[in-house]
Amino acid sequence: MFVGPSMGKLVRIATFIDGGYFDEVSKYYKFQHPRASRLNVGGVMEFIQEEVAAWENVDANYCQIVESHYFRGRFSTAKASEAGKLEDERRFDEVLMRAGVVQHYQPVDDRGFRATEKGIDMWLALEAFDLAVHKGFDVIVLIACDGDYVPLVKKLNGLGTRVMLLAWDFSYEYDFRGETRYKETRTSSELIRTATYPVIMNDIIDDEARQDDDLVNGLFVYG
Repeated sequence: MFVGPSMGKLVRIATFIDGGYFDEVSKYYKFQHPRASRLNVGGVMEFIQEEVAAWENVDANYCQIVESHYFRGRFSTAKASEAGKLEDERRFDEVLMRAGVVQHYQPVDDRGFRATEKGIDMWLALEAFDLAVHKGFDVIVLIACDGDYVPLVKKLNGLGTRVMLLAWDFSYEYDFRGETRYKETRTSSELIRTATYPVIMNDIIDDEARQDDDLVNGLFVYG
């Protein structure tokens, strides 16, 4: 057993998940990637614990996730039911609940031509900073890609809270009504630079040397 900078004290971890981004990444691995599988919330949490332990240079037993929060916009019950998505939403709620993840939902603004999530990033940032101040987490893990989170990370740096960023970069082509379209998702380079521990997840997942790694394979739900 090795004990690093924590001097034998528990490294308290809190995770904050941008739900729209998490869903986008999960769909990519399900429908566009050879893995053909969605992300496993429990597996992601286990990966986080081990990854923080590696960066902090402590035994994994000294790294514990004490809080997890998930933020996302949500359609009304009527609209979700009309779209046939109500059961899927309820099922994923159960997944989050069993993983100990607190859910934060805000109504989707669907008054315009295209429905949009408004204020989710600000809400996540305010909650993360407020909890960091009052609970003194050692490490906050952020699953997000938007540069709008840079001020949050800088504020957390000022508190002395280390920030781990789980980031994915990917692109693909898809068919839309007979037309080939291109989709690209990139994590803000400034967000990566500002984080204490930036973890580029697509590089880890696609690393041939880790194809038989149980921790990496546990990131996905197969079957």
